[in-house]
Amino acid sequence: MNITRLAGAFVASAALAVPAVALSAPDAHARHGGASAVRVAGTCTASTHAKLKAKADDGRLEVEFEVDANRKGQRWSVAITDNGEKVWSGTRVTKGRSGSFSVEKRTANRAGVDVISATATNARSGETCTATLTYSR
Repeated sequence: MNITRLAGAFVASAALAVPAVALSAPDAHARHGGASAVRVAGTCTASTHAKLKAKADDGRLEVEFEVDANRKGQRWSVAITDNGEKVWSGTRVTKGRSGSFSVEKRTANRAGVDVISATATNARSGETCTATLTYSR
């Protein structure tokens, strides 16, 4: 077999193998119920950073709100809403070297669009962090 035929045979066999591998590999979205997350950066009135994330989880929405103040021991009042209805409210204290906290809650994945909002207010300084996202999957 000459070099041209050998190269052609290799290319043809590789072309057949790639679709077979692609068809046999399960889709990551299918494995996890199509759970693609929506993430937004929050805004804070001073130097703290915040972010909000929502993703589908077993027919519900998993919501995570994270606040990073870079200072441990700060007390924050936190509220999370979905389409204006309270999902959770309470107090969190920043911990660890990062001086952060996060709140993870699950809420109903309502028909249509979910507008998730989160607010955190520092009890001592009055600094406020807010974030809002729209989830429509």
